[in-house]
Amino acid sequence: MRRKELKEISDYLPEVVVLQILCRLPVKSLIRFRCVSKIWNSLITTSAFIDSHLTQSLSLPSNSNKLVVSRGDFRTKVEYYEFIHDDNNDSDSSFHQFQNVEFPLSFSYFKLIGSVNGLFCLCEKEQIILWNPCIRKFITLPKTKTKSAVIYGFGFDARTNDYKVVSIATKPRCLVEVYSLKEGAWRKTSAGGSLSPGTMFLCYNGAAFIKGAVHFQATCRITRKLKTCPFILSFDFGDEVFRFISLPMSVLTAELEFDIFGFRGSLSVVCYTHRIRTSCSIWVMKEYDVDKTWSKLCTVDLCGNGHVIVETDLKTDPKLSSYDPQSKQVKNLGIYGRSFNSCADNYVESLVLLNKPVLFDKADDALSLWVGSSKRKFW
Repeated sequence: MRRKELKEISDYLPEVVVLQILCRLPVKSLIRFRCVSKIWNSLITTSAFIDSHLTQSLSLPSNSNKLVVSRGDFRTKVEYYEFIHDDNNDSDSSFHQFQNVEFPLSFSYFKLIGSVNGLFCLCEKEQIILWNPCIRKFITLPKTKTKSAVIYGFGFDARTNDYKVVSIATKPRCLVEVYSLKEGAWRKTSAGGSLSPGTMFLCYNGAAFIKGAVHFQATCRITRKLKTCPFILSFDFGDEVFRFISLPMSVLTAELEFDIFGFRGSLSVVCYTHRIRTSCSIWVMKEYDVDKTWSKLCTVDLCGNGHVIVETDLKTDPKLSSYDPQSKQVKNLGIYGRSFNSCADNYVESLVLLNKPVLFDKADDALSLWVGSSKRKFW
């Protein structure tokens, strides 16, 4: 449809109807339609429209079936990202869309801190980036003041309609800083005062964002001789405070490893034995932040045929494989990358960042001059 025809149609339709139509369109179309007129461009880039479009996108059942999966290849120093859409109404239930996208980072490796409402938080050395691949726009955050090892979390504060990043440094003393996208700056918080001196984070990969808080795997050791006890440590982006959540007693007594994730909006953990994983159990907290409401959802036999899922070729070409104890044969499952270097998260297309200027950290010339990196492949 030509631009003149689009303009004539919009002249005959009430503005409310035009808004309802535009809110239901995919992001790719809306980016093109910004060229229709100055009025449409102004409309599509307003915070109100971006929020309305996101609300509409999140309400679609199909968006709950979208995943972004990442893995790294140590040999080629390439990170692979893949969008997966599982359509239950399609007999060929899943498809993969492959596309090359300019990547806003320059070094070999990075961490995916988290993904919320189509916005990715990436960390590369001391540099943090908020990136929306759907609109190909990103901003670089100013660096934090701490130079020690830092744990990051990313989430959304629904009360203030603001995206936030939390930076947690535990040595030499606990320092907690929060970056607000609205404020455009880091600020210190007093949240670190509630953490015990022996608090340790068990996982430096992305943490799970659920119920307005980001959740980390943690443990606390008072003395060297005293046995540690793992727990879930949450940071609420609204109150900007830490909370301690106990794991199910069965998980603690069996000394199982666990990962945190969200299941239908509820805090959940998947538990398994180390390295050799014949089965896993999934626990769901029915009432958030109430330890007594942990309920075992199910136990999953990872193969169902007596085979064992193991990580193989750890030094050369890490991959998941199926091992048959009877025949002693190993079968490659086609899933590559180290477990700590791979992750998956929900994904929704959005216009978040469309109304934000492209910001760089002027102290980092490599990023300021970024035009794309050949070391990244986006699938």
